Amino acid sequence: MASSEEARLERFLQWLQVNGAELRGCKIKYCDSSKGFGIYSSNDASDGVLLVVPLHLAITPMRVLQDPLLGSECRAMFTEGEVDDRFLMNLFLTVERLRKNSSWKPYLDMLPTSFGNPLWFADDELLELRGTTLYQATELQKRSLLSLYNDKVKDLVKKLLILDGDSESEVSFEDFLWANSIFWTRALNIPLPHSFVFPQMQEEQLSCLSMDKSSVASTDHSSSREMKNGKDEKKCEVKGNDSDMYGRAVVSVHKDTVWVEGLVPGIDFCNHDLKAAATWEVDGTGSITGVPFSMYLLSAEQSPFQIEKELSISYGNKGNEELLYLYGFIIDNNPDDYLMVYYPVEAIQSISFADSKSQLLEAQKAEMRCLLHRSLLDCGFFPASSPNDKGNDNCKVDRACNYSWSGCRRTPSYVNKLVFPEDFLTTLRTIAMEEDELLKVSSLLKELVGPGGERQPSDVEVRAAVWEACGDSGALQLLVDLLHVKITDLEENSGTEDCDTKLLEQARITECPEQLARNTDGSDECIMSRNKWSSIVYRQGQKQLTRLFLKEAEHALQLSLSEDSEDQS
Repeated sequence: MASSEEARLERFLQWLQVNGAELRGCKIKYCDSSKGFGIYSSNDASDGVLLVVPLHLAITPMRVLQDPLLGSECRAMFTEGEVDDRFLMNLFLTVERLRKNSSWKPYLDMLPTSFGNPLWFADDELLELRGTTLYQATELQKRSLLSLYNDKVKDLVKKLLILDGDSESEVSFEDFLWANSIFWTRALNIPLPHSFVFPQMQEEQLSCLSMDKSSVASTDHSSSREMKNGKDEKKCEVKGNDSDMYGRAVVSVHKDTVWVEGLVPGIDFCNHDLKAAATWEVDGTGSITGVPFSMYLLSAEQSPFQIEKELSISYGNKGNEELLYLYGFIIDNNPDDYLMVYYPVEAIQSISFADSKSQLLEAQKAEMRCLLHRSLLDCGFFPASSPNDKGNDNCKVDRACNYSWSGCRRTPSYVNKLVFPEDFLTTLRTIAMEEDELLKVSSLLKELVGPGGERQPSDVEVRAAVWEACGDSGALQLLVDLLHVKITDLEENSGTEDCDTKLLEQARITECPEQLARNTDGSDECIMSRNKWSSIVYRQGQKQLTRLFLKEAEHALQLSLSEDSEDQS
């Protein structure tokens, strides 16, 4: 490790110690250029507790709202509902990065200055993602962040720096982009003890507070973030009134736990592995660590203790699309990979009987997209694993519409092999419906409603009526068409799956910009950046999954057409 990195690490370790953190069975050291710093075992802690960090060191929206410099301005915006909790975090990180006298400097100096997620890709690297969901999502996200920076962040950061006595520092979009990436790559969804967020003396004043209890608490490395139709959507956001008497942000409350997103210096240097060597927990009372209100790293190893082993945690079962989008890395042959398939909402208006179908879609609470996980293929017509594998034992049929009013529509013989979610298939049935089928659905529903319109049919009943009238053929044909479009988009700019395989076989990854060119000495070796390699691995996986799910859809379609023909004969 270079002397500058050693000096930064030493300052950070001293800062942790001064602020009450304890490295009991681990040490922090530099891994490599792709990972940065990581946490490694140093000695066998008898209780398994490897690292303890007091929660007062966590950077959370609550801390931002109480900050001597930012607090007043942020509380005003937060009260008016102008910003959410994640904006507060990104604003704080942007300002603290630029402050010359920041008390967080030893920690901030340890953080990476560039990232492997597509927001940081060079133009030629981003082009490798063309045709994928991630390409569109990245372009939309970057435009959104740039707009937010120009409209709100830039002037606000300048104002705060001037209040701090700094009129010289210049803020740039890259500073804000850095803060955004730091948050998404390192934030934890922290289950804080209720008494830590709300001190006991304030309990009498809590009855009037409005808490958002609908948020889904998660122990993932970061809160859930999904891409829908190529757009970036975020969950678990704090609303303007979700705060305590000091304006401190609250994500969700469940019994004695308040879930809050935040950065925990030290713990956040754990890298990801599918087989985690450690987990993190919160110790509210100090009964485990001896440090009340602390987060600690706990060894998950069952085997004999190994010195100098990297202590990884799991960020959750995430596909390469999510890993690359949020964290900037991928896993080769990722078992949790998935394919997103969607029907464009804007295309609804161009189909026949658009208004009637839109009403039916709304009545069915229709899903316009679905995530097809790789594991579903083990339940299908062409499983990669053997029939005795555990994966097949867990296959469940989600078929709400498996009955018929008339008795003419049989439950398909292939229903237990159909890998596509029923919620999405019922959407496709409705969109693909012919005029006579639409009339039949209307007639069936009138039977339920009654002559006087005594009641409204439930979404399950509407789905059943649609299936009774349509069967599966139209939906499966539309699904086949969507998958054909997807594979065409994926292959248009980068060729087939085999082309990607060949590129990866020839690839040699380099971190040196000067070497980023194909060799001219006649060899087949292809020198590429890690970002380009990650893009190729990701898009190859998308092509493979599209091909495999297309094969499933085409086979199901043929069976459906065959059974429809038998029913009509």
